[in-house]
Amino acid sequence: MGFLASMTATTKKDHVRVLAGRDFSALLDVLKAKGYSVFGPTARDGAVVLDAVESVADLPRGLADEQSGGHYRLRDEGSAALFAYTTSAQSWKRFLHPPEVRLMRTERRGEGFHITSTSPALDAPMAFLGVRPCELAAMDIQDKVFANGTFTDPIYKARREGAVVIAANCTRCAETCFCLSLGTGPKAKAGFDLAFTELTTPEHVFVVEAGSEKGHALLDALPTRPDNGEAKRAEAALVKTQTRSLDSDHRALLADNREHPTWEAVAKRCLSCGNCTQVCPTCFCTTVEDVTDLNGAGAERVRKWDSCFSVDFSYIHGGPIRPGVASRYRQWISHKLTNWYDQFGTAGCTGCGRCITWCPVGIDITEETATLRGAKETDHDGS
Repeated sequence: MGFLASMTATTKKDHVRVLAGRDFSALLDVLKAKGYSVFGPTARDGAVVLDAVESVADLPRGLADEQSGGHYRLRDEGSAALFAYTTSAQSWKRFLHPPEVRLMRTERRGEGFHITSTSPALDAPMAFLGVRPCELAAMDIQDKVFANGTFTDPIYKARREGAVVIAANCTRCAETCFCLSLGTGPKAKAGFDLAFTELTTPEHVFVVEAGSEKGHALLDALPTRPDNGEAKRAEAALVKTQTRSLDSDHRALLADNREHPTWEAVAKRCLSCGNCTQVCPTCFCTTVEDVTDLNGAGAERVRKWDSCFSVDFSYIHGGPIRPGVASRYRQWISHKLTNWYDQFGTAGCTGCGRCITWCPVGIDITEETATLRGAKETDHDGS
């Protein structure tokens, strides 16, 4: 049974409770008492980033974000809200599929080498606090890649199995969000242990729902009260409209336009920096490096994130398969929105909009897909 299935299998006795804003610290206390290391949103260097959370004071109270193509700013709204931002600069992928991990270390013994250690284990299971619905969908996608297929990644699986996931439903959206067109938000539907909607008026409360046996145990340990209509207000507070959307026919549009001039047009703007792949919550490409001690006494094998925007990524003997920027961008977007369906049965995009926000030149995956829509309609007109 996969992770998502194991969470949704216990939803028959789901119930909704209300946690006062002043008591939110009790959730952190319960998680710590159960032995979890808590990670969640914090404000650092002008952005909301994911890091260790020791107390409510670490959360970005009152901070909201402005996001658009190549633009990100935080502003202090002065509200009591702890989760007023939309998406963090980083995704939760960094905890489950770390940017760098040691696979093994060997040391010289006599005439040979012996493995002395493998990848280090976690000191404690992790609790993820404030996971947005689009990020839950991203975790489900990475489960398919690393844990629920024919082959499993033991590093990912160990981290995922021990984690508790606490989702935060969205009550506002950024200009770059397009989760509605992919059905991944604004409300968490599955894949969580707890999910909450934060309300700040007329009082600061969290409407909390359990989605697993683990979640029920957590909810029962909190100083909550019954729902007195807050759940209905929470539903009304969810984001219902977005200004950006992904064409519903994206899979066919990309498959039918592999030689379209738009790829060269994008290439003139694209810096091939790989930012989009680094912030994406589903990209999973890696490279493996062997590093030898200078004295020859030992060596390590390290796995690191890689990007299909790197020239060396497609290198085989004789040279790279995709030497040009146009071919690399086409590879990235086509894999996300076409080939991913063949591999994993779903799109490789969840509509979080990070690739738009953190692209230095503001290239927009939804606009590029819409460009192909115009091309396809023109072709059908015979012009």
